[in-house]
Amino acid sequence: MTKINKICITLAGTAVLVLFASCASSTPTQLYSWGSYESASFHVLKKADSASQKELLAAYDYIMNGQKNTIRQTVPPGICADYGYMLINNGKKEEGIKLLQKEIELYPESKTFIDKILGMVKNEK
Repeated sequence: MTKINKICITLAGTAVLVLFASCASSTPTQLYSWGSYESASFHVLKKADSASQKELLAAYDYIMNGQKNTIRQTVPPGICADYGYMLINNGKKEEGIKLLQKEIELYPESKTFIDKILGMVKNEK
């Protein structure tokens, strides 16, 4: 094997490694991004004050708008339902109902459960 062939093989091998390395770094590795939802929802349960609710609302905002770098590129299961239910409890019934319906669109397996919640909400006076 000549010196030029060895150099060509080495360059080709390096190019392949660089190509694979660049692909691996740009590919999302998470199915969903939960952000700070876990700690924020815990604080709401523990403290139940306006600061913890603001923290949870910020977590919802991040989750609803920050799914661009995930494998599914959509909101994780249960988030629309949880956020919608929180909105309903805070007097924003129409917005909350829309999010509950979006949960069914994204995750049809949740329909039975969400329909029960929607039925309770619609029956309230």
